Amino acid sequence: MGNLDLLLEGFQSALSAQNLMYGLLGTFLGTLVGVLPGIGPALAIALLLPVTFSVEPTSALIMFAAVFYGAMYGGSTTSILLNTPGEAGAVITSLEGHQMAKRGRAGAALTTAALGSFVAGLIATIFLAAAAPALAELALKVQPAGYVALILAAFITVGTLLGNSKVRGLMSLSIGLIIGLVGLDQQTGISRINFGIQDATDGIEVIVVVISFFALGEVIYYASRFKDEAWKVLPVKGKVWMDRNDFKRSWKPWLRGTAIGFPMGIIPAGGSEVPTFMSYSLEKKLSKNKDEFGSGAIEGVAGPEAANNANAAGVLVPLLALGLPTSATAAIMLVALRNFNIQPGPMLFELNAPLVWTLIASLFIGNTLLLLINLPLIRIWIKLLQIPRHYLYAGITTFGLLGAYSLNNSLFDMRMALILGFVGYLFRRFGVPNTPLVLGVILGPVLEIQFRQAIQLSNGDYSILLAGLLPKAIYLGLVLVIFLPNVINLFKKRATKVQS
Repeated sequence: MGNLDLLLEGFQSALSAQNLMYGLLGTFLGTLVGVLPGIGPALAIALLLPVTFSVEPTSALIMFAAVFYGAMYGGSTTSILLNTPGEAGAVITSLEGHQMAKRGRAGAALTTAALGSFVAGLIATIFLAAAAPALAELALKVQPAGYVALILAAFITVGTLLGNSKVRGLMSLSIGLIIGLVGLDQQTGISRINFGIQDATDGIEVIVVVISFFALGEVIYYASRFKDEAWKVLPVKGKVWMDRNDFKRSWKPWLRGTAIGFPMGIIPAGGSEVPTFMSYSLEKKLSKNKDEFGSGAIEGVAGPEAANNANAAGVLVPLLALGLPTSATAAIMLVALRNFNIQPGPMLFELNAPLVWTLIASLFIGNTLLLLINLPLIRIWIKLLQIPRHYLYAGITTFGLLGAYSLNNSLFDMRMALILGFVGYLFRRFGVPNTPLVLGVILGPVLEIQFRQAIQLSNGDYSILLAGLLPKAIYLGLVLVIFLPNVINLFKKRATKVQS
């Protein structure tokens, strides 16, 4: 049976009443998560995970994917109206979107964000349906040494690209790797780094780590700087729509943003912040209205929002085909798949074809629901921003701690959440990124297993780690990523000295 036939069967399953209901619920919750500052898609999925253990895997994954897509769009609302991005990928949107709102053009900014998200999500999901099975076929030929190289590439690129400091990114990754080692060794059964605490024998739950760093740490940070002031939400005046000139200036940025965001999601390039910044820079260079940038250029909203949503679809390609997450949200979805005894990777399309094609089909449906729900409800989302912040963050803390406890009905998990929550506050206080830590916790044990398998296959010959074209190409790429910028800067400095 061809992929097109499998996709059509996936649509038939995704359009069932139950799956549609979960898709609709996920779209609504995702938009809500994106709109409310302080909650991101990774945290939302982490909190929902214990609730969905009694739900069929297909329905649960459809809801998680809808939350992911919805949060990508919802973050633009607070960026435009509040100048406070609801999630990381919407940071760039605030540069022009908030200025448009100040000029009384909030409706046009919100509409181009919604339509850009729809167009990018639709095109990127088509690419996902084509790219993921092809990548899975190639991945069947990858040996353990290749997986070691792929995971190292994810670690190094994400660790160095996120945040303002490579040292902080690599420090975050190192702490994540240490947390991932807590508990029993998966091959020898030897207990590691548990300090004699019996409850730590099974390790620290990934969901507890996510709740601690993405929820409790954020709440402590905001509480330390709390001022009892209402958010100043700019009103949406007039019609919530775009005129002909707005469409003319937006459609090309939508397409260019999609072309940037999707491939940047496939590679471990540091999350959605990188493609949105690249899209904004490109639009600023190509625009015929350069003088508007900084004071409300619609291209500066259209391009980054398209890149943001296309990036979300791109992230799912390595997750499904290789079992390799390239963002914190993808990492939580990997945990969700494993909890349902589904192992993402090359065999996923063979062993769980109905599930994965239903999931891909649901992305088309969810993307359409996102547009149909959000354009009419923009003014309702704005009302949600009137929730007093102390109520909002108290609710986040309560649900976070309940989520940590409900995983195993364990006070140990709750205590760990509080301790790691304080560490998360320190991360936020000193600008240390969270995503490398989460990837370290999840992929660290996988790297250890693949490394051991590679060494065992070679009878202790470490040269096997460089055997084959894939590891050589990856390590060469890493050398260029790490050292090429320094070499270029050195030559520029020398050229400047010669000219002077």
